Amino acid sequence: MKHVNPGKIFADQGGVSVTEFGLIAPALFTMLLGTMDVGHTLYMRTVIDGAIQEVARDSSLEDGGILAKQEAIDARIKRQIRNLNKSIDPANDIEIKRRYYRNFTGAFNADEEDYTDTNDNGVCDNGEPYIDANLNESWDSDGGDEGQGGAKDVSIVTVTVTYDRLFPVAGLIGLPEQITISANTVLANQPYAEQASYAAPQTRNCDD
Repeated sequence: MKHVNPGKIFADQGGVSVTEFGLIAPALFTMLLGTMDVGHTLYMRTVIDGAIQEVARDSSLEDGGILAKQEAIDARIKRQIRNLNKSIDPANDIEIKRRYYRNFTGAFNADEEDYTDTNDNGVCDNGEPYIDANLNESWDSDGGDEGQGGAKDVSIVTVTVTYDRLFPVAGLIGLPEQITISANTVLANQPYAEQASYAAPQTRNCDD
């Protein structure tokens, strides 16, 4: 019977590298996937930031207030964003909103329209009276109005995109399966005419 030296058994290092790699591989792959996921997210944000500048610039022109023109601009931008991730549904995953104000101060402050909070719940409701400063017949929590506005009005354009993560890393590190990126920009409409003036503010009542 061949004698085996125990010292040689413990000194044998064969297979150690494979074992060590097996131990660190999950963490390594998770880190690599996480890095690529972050990189793709930053790239998407950069593209969306560029897209929103294009939306705001084209919308600020004289024909930018025309609904058909806005829809054409939005459709073009949505196609550009979808080209980056084919899983994005332009109709449901990309939202483009416009709010306009009289000036940059109003857009920056975004103050709610004055109202009497009779029930002290911090919301204009239950028929509480409010001052309809922009005469759109609804209480605005940010003082703005829906749409692009007219000449010299200041518009805030917001683009929000929601999509599935490109890399399967969410479940490994406890992140949500979807990413939501939102960007906005403020731009004054071109002075192609005189800015429209509002009539005197009206006192109305908030809907129940």
